[in-house]
Amino acid sequence: METNAHIDFIAAAYAAATIVIGALIVWVTLDCRAQTRKLADLELQGMTRRSEMVSDRPASRAAETAREQAEEQA
Repeated sequence: METNAHIDFIAAAYAAATIVIGALIVWVTLDCRAQTRKLADLELQGMTRRSEMVSDRPASRAAETAREQAEEQA
């Protein structure tokens, strides 16, 4: 069986896969930059992330209160 008979199809398949994967990498990179810019703009407007709102949790408030009391005693 000749391998040269199918080399055009194989090369085209590899080229197409490379182009698609490259395009996905570029798309994800550009989207990440855009999302990062949007988050920075929202933070400048005063919006905060829920993950940064640690002081609203009861356990965190208790730990903060205990820390303040320890500082007062010291």
